Amino acid sequence: MKRRLNIGAALLHEPKVLVLDEPTVGVDPQTRNAIFETVETMKRSGLALLYTTHYMEEAERLCDRVGIIDEGKIIAEGSRRELVAKIGERDRVQVSATGDLQALAAALRTVGGVESATVAGDGIVLVCQGGRGILPRIVDAADRSGAALTSVEVVEPDLEAVFLHLTGKALRD
Repeated sequence: MKRRLNIGAALLHEPKVLVLDEPTVGVDPQTRNAIFETVETMKRSGLALLYTTHYMEEAERLCDRVGIIDEGKIIAEGSRRELVAKIGERDRVQVSATGDLQALAAALRTVGGVESATVAGDGIVLVCQGGRGILPRIVDAADRSGAALTSVEVVEPDLEAVFLHLTGKALRD
């Protein structure tokens, strides 16, 4: 309730810019969700927000532009897509199917945007550019190969992957 009161008090004088410094630290899930909804409403109303957080899923949900700070310096800045592209991360598409998986993998390798197709268990893992955009071509390739798709999941790289790539994965002192 104190966090919600802090946000309410900050809005009383109708500021043009609002700085929220880790507003969800130590709050319960219901309050966290209420804070998210409040921030999203303020954003839609045109209020400029500076939102600091250690939680990458919050930044992904709430922020149009993200700055990654390491040891007091901004080391990267941009939209989520721009930051992901900056480190060369690609989408992964996980395809489950029945039938000849080797033939399906070979057919999927011919789809534009697919960089690799590897058989793994009862499916295939694709590394590609623009995973969601090539889904129709993936389905067409499966049809041509004679395999029957049972599920398709697109896994896009996230800000946490970007943060760890740029700052290092090792635990710091």
